[in-house]
Formats: sequence, structure tokens, C-alpha cells
Amino acid sequence: MATSHDAGSIDHAAVHERYRIERDKRLRRDGNEQYVEVAGQFAHFVEDPYVAPVPRPPRSDDVTVVFIGGGFAGLVTGARLKQAGVDDVCIIEKGGDFGGTWYWNRYPGAQCDTTSFVYLPLLEETGHMPTEKYAHGPEILEHCQRIAKHFDLYDGACLSTEVTELAWDAGRARWIVRTNRGDELRAQFVVMGTGPLHRPKLPGIAGIESFAGHSFHTSRWDYDYTGGDPTGSPLDRLGDKRVGIIGTGATAVQCVPRLAEACGQLFVFQRTPSSIDVRNNTRTDPEWFETLAPGWQDEWLLNFTTLQTGGLVEKDLVMDGWTDIAKRVRDRVLADPSGDFSPASLLRAFNESDDEKMAEIRARVDELVADPDTAEALKPWYRQLCKRPCFHDEYLQAYNSPNVTLVDTDGQGVERITERGVVVGGTEHELDCLIYASGFEVGTDFTRRSGYEVVGRDGRTLTEHWADGMRSLHGIHVHGFPNLFVVGPSQGANLISNIPHNLTEAGATVATIVRHALDRRAAVVEVTEEAEQAWIDRLLANYRGFGGNPECTPGYYNNEGQPAGRRGELNTAGFPEGPVAYFTYIDAWRRSGRFEGLDFRA
Repeated sequence: MATSHDAGSIDHAAVHERYRIERDKRLRRDGNEQYVEVAGQFAHFVEDPYVAPVPRPPRSDDVTVVFIGGGFAGLVTGARLKQAGVDDVCIIEKGGDFGGTWYWNRYPGAQCDTTSFVYLPLLEETGHMPTEKYAHGPEILEHCQRIAKHFDLYDGACLSTEVTELAWDAGRARWIVRTNRGDELRAQFVVMGTGPLHRPKLPGIAGIESFAGHSFHTSRWDYDYTGGDPTGSPLDRLGDKRVGIIGTGATAVQCVPRLAEACGQLFVFQRTPSSIDVRNNTRTDPEWFETLAPGWQDEWLLNFTTLQTGGLVEKDLVMDGWTDIAKRVRDRVLADPSGDFSPASLLRAFNESDDEKMAEIRARVDELVADPDTAEALKPWYRQLCKRPCFHDEYLQAYNSPNVTLVDTDGQGVERITERGVVVGGTEHELDCLIYASGFEVGTDFTRRSGYEVVGRDGRTLTEHWADGMRSLHGIHVHGFPNLFVVGPSQGANLISNIPHNLTEAGATVATIVRHALDRRAAVVEVTEEAEQAWIDRLLANYRGFGGNPECTPGYYNNEGQPAGRRGELNTAGFPEGPVAYFTYIDAWRRSGRFEGLDFRA
């Protein structure tokens, strides 16, 4: 464990200047445009390598609810709809099974990095005990399938199916949903929960199309080439291979140790190092799990969210890296003998605690990595929450293996890709296989990520309505798009440390409204223009979001370091008072039965 650093021994000004220098190295004018769309010769990177589509006749049905997306958003909303007595639910999913991100991400070593007990939804409802504090990918995928089976969501589902058209038919008060399988569904309600983490992106490196060796994206791991399987079997076909991996984010942090064990040579190409904190994964004690009282998961969710976002609780139930810095800030403020709880005091406590935490993370690199030059290159110089924090107990040690080489680009990224390999600083590294751990499209337009346009009332498209940024009430309802709901974190709680919590609450809201509309025999439910604008005004009056924080090193958390502008702020905004306040607010809004801001029409 890294040695604790007293805030008083840290030269905060020097640290922050180093942060600025490292950030400036990485700034690019092209922002999100630096990435290449997975199309053309790379189109096979988005094909489903796991399940071949089963031939079936096209469907032509009237459906109460169509949900687009079979990940956690579709699963939790489908579950809440079934609990509300809405049984006619059709989930459309492009993958061959439920799971969303966890259907696609089957790379070796894949795990959740938020504790399983708050990350995996509906544990009490399904009776599942996570086997580990941080469950591995196969268990998470299995839990997704468990939810689908428990709530009969396979019934009526359209798997291996992609939506191609979505248009509102005002005469029939129905959404017409067409797919690539020839389906035409007439849905009273449509819910979109496709999420941001499903369409892979590639780095826009010169010559990327020229590489003649084998290549794939981590979200479509090629076990036929590497050997092994998602459950952890050795990658036994890489023993004589020179393998390169581009990217050092959360995915690479998890799969690099497995590659290090298997490859003849492994080259890790790094633009920006991740912060690697202790994971300390443990097996779940069944006897302890049996002591948890009914309602425990809601209690843990509230505890985690409260503590992680700076609130006070008597006990940290979760005890992970996400809650650690929050406890540090709290303890520093409470220890101040002046009793100063002003915003300035809280900001100072946060800055000092963050500097202390990052100093410990950099010291941990020195403790675990033998080569001083490699260790220095692996140290993160930015605030912990500027990029998604990573937690791992094998990643840093992998660089002590003689077959592993860190190729640090000093913030500039790979120079170019050739037919034979990857060039950095004028040196070509010849490779047999190149793996892209370059993540998913986050900042691109909705229609590019979804693959279809949404046409609302009077032919107005969602692209037009959101041209200057997302507009909604609660992040769920959009004016001009009746009977349409969006499930995601933006313009709601915006709790990034635990995305499923956002989805579970949004799913409960959607199910409540659909049930109310059916009971009232309302043909249409729509947010008023005034309510939508009032919500936007509320979000922007006290903006809380990532929105291009200029102090952070570039990444998807801050719009690649570019000014967010109004559009970026709207797309990333969260409830001004924070996630806990939002969850409290939306629960009261649902329970009131008044549904202020919505118009129910016959």
C-alpha cells in the first residue's frame, strides 16, 4: 500500500503547474473528430462475433411498449414495467442476447470497477449474490440474462435486430418502428436506452487502414486468434506473437495483465496513463450475505451515492476507491477547528485531498514498477476524477515482465501505423497483431451512435430538436415527441460513478407514467414546452456536469479538453443539487401522482 502523503508536505502550486503542462501536451483542436468511425473496411469491427442471427419472419404487430436497447437500461425498465402490470413489452437489441455493454465486452479480465453490490441492479428481486466484490464480465452477463428470464423479457424480444426507422404517426397515436429484419411494430410507447457505450471508436491515426497484420477492437475480442475465452482460460495462441495495444484506459488496464502472461512480446502504446488505485477484490462470504436485511440494496445505493458525492453518512457500507476521496474531504472539513463549512473551505478541502490521493497513486507506481523510467511514464498527472479512475492489483506489475514494453508517446499519441506495425517517435514497432482499446463513441451525434433518426410530431427530427444540445424534462421526456421516453444519466442524476443507479430510477419513472396513462386511457403523454424549458433553465442556472473542464487532461469526461459551449453543457448537465437530491426529487414527483409538466390527452 502506498505511503500516505500529508497535504502539508505537498507543493500544491508545483503539482498544479505539472497538471497544466501535461494537459497542454495533449490538447488537440480536432477534439472528438480525432476518432475514426467504425465503417468501411472497419465495419466488421461492429459485427456480432458471438451469436449468428437466427432467421425469422418479419413481425407486424401492435405493441404497448417498445424498448430500444437490451442492456441495463432495457432490463431495469422492462422489469419495472412488468412489476407495474405492463406485460406487452418488446425489447429490440442488436446483440444476440441481453447485456448491452456486457454482451459486447468479453475481453480477458473484464470486471466492473464499482462494487458489485451497488453496480448490479435488481439483486434482491432476482435473489442473486455476487460472487465477488468486483464481479467479472461473465457473471455480469449472466446476471443480465437472469433479469431477462426472471421478468419474462425474452418473451416478445427482437434480438439480433437493429432499428432503422422510428416515426410518430399522429393519426393513430402510435410510433412506427421498422428494423433491419423487415419488422414493422406499431407501439403506443417507445423507450430509448441505447446508452453511450456500445459503438466502438478507432483512433484517427495516419495509416490506420494500411496495417497488414491481424487487428480487432476490444469490444469484439477475437478469441479465435488469441485462444482462451472470457472465463479466463489462457490466451494460448499468442506465445509466438508480437502484439500491440493502443489505449491505456479502463479496458486496457484489465486486459494488459492477461496479455502479458500470454504474448511473446507485448507493446502498450500510451498517450495518457490512467490512475491505478488498489482494487483488493474479495470473494463474497455467503454467511455474511445472508445477514443482509430486506431493502439492503436500496440502502447501499443511497449510502454509496451520498458518500461518493460529498454527503455525510455514519458508516461507509461500500468501502471502495470511489468513496475514499469523499471520506478524505469530509474528514478534513470536520477536523477544521474553525468550523468553516463555506464553499471556499469545501473546495480547499477537496483540492488538498485530491492532491494527497494522487500523490499516493503516483507513489504506488514507484513501489510496484521496477524500471524507474517506465514508472515515471506510468504516473498520472491530473486530478483523480478528470479521467475514469481505475482500480487494479496486477496492471502495474505487468510492466515488470521482460516481454512487456511500455511505449510512452509523451502525450502525443501514436505517430502513424504502417503495413508492418506502429511508429512512435520515428521508431517502428513491428507487430503480428494490433488491438484497439480505444473505447466507445461518447461525444458524437445521437443518430450516428444509434443508427436511426427519430421523427416526431409534424416531421420534426430529434436531431433538429437537439441541434443546440439535449432538451428534456428530467432527462426522460422530450417536447414534440409524444409517448417517447429516454433512459440515461444526462439531465437527471448524472451519477457517472454508478450508471445503473440512474437507469433503475429512470426505469421506475417510465413504468409509473406508462401505467398512469393506461389507467387513464390517455392516448398521448407529452411534456409541455414550458416545462421542458423550465427544466433547461434550472440545469443551466447552476450547471453541474463535465462540460469541458479546462483544468483536466483531455478525455471523454471533458469533451476531449475542448470548450463545451451551450450544446456540450446541455448534453452533460445533471441536477444542480446533485444525484441524491435528484433521486429524492424524482421519487416524490412520481409518488405525488400529479406528474407536473406532463400533459395526458385522450
